[in-house]
Amino acid sequence: MIDQTRLPDEEVVLVCRDVPALVEAIRRLAIRGAPLLGIAGAYGVALAAVRGDSVEGAAEALAGARPTARNLAWAVGRVQAAHSEAGTAEEGTAAALAMSQAIAAEEAAASAEMARHGLELVPEHARVLTHCNTGIFAAGGEGTAFAVVAAAHRAGRLTHLWVDETRPLLQGARLTAYEAARSGMPYSILPDSAAGSLFAHGAVDLVLVGADRIAADGGVANKVGTYPLAVLAHHHGVPFVVVAPTSTIDLATRSGAEIVIEQRPAEEITHLVGAPAAPAGSAAYNPAFDVTPPHLVTAIVTERGVASPVDARGVVSLCDSAQNCVKR
Repeated sequence: MIDQTRLPDEEVVLVCRDVPALVEAIRRLAIRGAPLLGIAGAYGVALAAVRGDSVEGAAEALAGARPTARNLAWAVGRVQAAHSEAGTAEEGTAAALAMSQAIAAEEAAASAEMARHGLELVPEHARVLTHCNTGIFAAGGEGTAFAVVAAAHRAGRLTHLWVDETRPLLQGARLTAYEAARSGMPYSILPDSAAGSLFAHGAVDLVLVGADRIAADGGVANKVGTYPLAVLAHHHGVPFVVVAPTSTIDLATRSGAEIVIEQRPAEEITHLVGAPAAPAGSAAYNPAFDVTPPHLVTAIVTERGVASPVDARGVVSLCDSAQNCVKR
């Protein structure tokens, strides 16, 4: 996989030869994005099986590497189950690898379907605002929300893409802008704090974001800074659309208020490119995610269709007969 911390300066292939190395890569955000974390976690369990390491220990370490991302624990659990249900150790290894490959294929297929469903919500001449990174560096295929943006660009519906820089680690400026430039999209990067100005000037027609976990009531955990965008969109009458595969939906978490939010190191706030940006010893509040309540979400787009309005009934409708949404 590409080491995302090195972008946009250089594309460096990251090779993890054991599970501890993979866990470290996930924790330092060299590998990130909920669906991609699921794929990486799945292959991590298979890697442990191939190496003859403890599959149970690998699964526990991987599932706990980033607690908010639903896809990580979900995919790890599927591969661990496939391994444990096999007969011999050799059969278990083969089953783990096959399940990992199946999950990667499912996520790529889901990306294409999300793009197809989401495109129907994009108006002509759309000026779209997005947050964080939801493209090839975050998911299978072309991504989640970015896959919809890419589909709109190909269809001639995208007039401009507004890219939130996404503090503190600049996933929007470093990654989304990188993908937009490679795709030939018209785009601009803005400070997160400038989003209100865009809305006030009537320069946003649609907000498209991804999700790291969706609760049973439709509450959405996503990169910190998403909730303020939803409030702004609601105030200005702009559709706020979440794009995520059904593997992100967690029916066992009844509401967004119950989602565990990962807290990141203070140094991500108090330092800039390794240099101090605040007085020594400054405390910092650095949640990786925030939660947007369902009444602020216009629609949730998945590979199985669109839920709107967003409420418990709509979320369950996306999960009927879908193994990805089985309550665990």
